[in-house]
Amino acid sequence: MTAGASAPPLLASLQVADEPEAWAAAGFTVEDATVRLEAVTIELVGRSDDRRGIVGWTLTGVDLPGGSLDGLPTAIAPSAPQPGSQPTHANGATKLDHVVVLTPDLDRTIAACESAGLDLRRIRDTTSYGSPMRQAFFRLGPTILEVVSGDTGTGQPADDAPASWFGLAVDVADLDQVAVLLGDRLGTIKGAVQEGRRIATLRHKDLGMSVAVAAMDGHGDR
Repeated sequence: MTAGASAPPLLASLQVADEPEAWAAAGFTVEDATVRLEAVTIELVGRSDDRRGIVGWTLTGVDLPGGSLDGLPTAIAPSAPQPGSQPTHANGATKLDHVVVLTPDLDRTIAACESAGLDLRRIRDTTSYGSPMRQAFFRLGPTILEVVSGDTGTGQPADDAPASWFGLAVDVADLDQVAVLLGDRLGTIKGAVQEGRRIATLRHKDLGMSVAVAAMDGHGDR
């Protein structure tokens, strides 16, 4: 078993193929090409023609000898990182709420996650986003892994296509303040699926980011 596999699974870091300037433009404090959101570090490894979006992650407390979780490049850290001081982000970001993964075969990806030691919390069938989809939810410390069934866009047959990262969502103090900061680079603020919460998507391409990012707050009463 991988070292640390007896501990609860935890997301330690994400590797994103973006330049630091793009995330700084979105209101994140970037230090040494990293963005810290509580216990999770987003490592900005730079863009290239064949590298964009989330390109890897580091987990602790999982049993994964092959270095891939249903096609997702995965590094294993021997222990959970020690939390450092939380920087103040201009956009009010406080934590990484969830990471979204697409899969053409939800049952296959669920099985891979459970085999690695992740605990399936629930499966949800929904049409909230316009078309029927199924979602499976796992806990990686304070961050939720949301696995969504759907076309991964790889061009491979569904049985062969690996899972792929889609995007992430961060918690912020106040979406109205994010709207003031980003202007038309923030999409419409609307009620989130989670009761009492609001959500808006960053127009990430306008900011020079290659990964879809949503922001959420707890002001659903507005």
